Amino acid sequence: MSVPKNKGRLVGLGRRSRSAAPSSAPPPYVDPEVLTAQLKDKDDRISALETQLAAQQAGYETQKKLNEQIMKMMKRMYPNEVFPNIQDP
Repeated sequence: MSVPKNKGRLVGLGRRSRSAAPSSAPPPYVDPEVLTAQLKDKDDRISALETQLAAQQAGYETQKKLNEQIMKMMKRMYPNEVFPNIQDP
């Protein structure tokens, strides 16, 4: 009895299992109320982050003005001194 030889074929790769569902499969059912609640939660988190970012920006602007006032005062006190230009973050 002879074993047939298949040229150009890799052994052991004949059947591969799929870890993901095929694209033609319908998506799993999710209750619309659950989706609505998730969207509201994300909207609330985004809103909180936007508020936090606005507060940080205001703090940066205040600090920038204070730094500029300090630099003006330092230049008046030490007119012959050269101060480095510090970039804002």
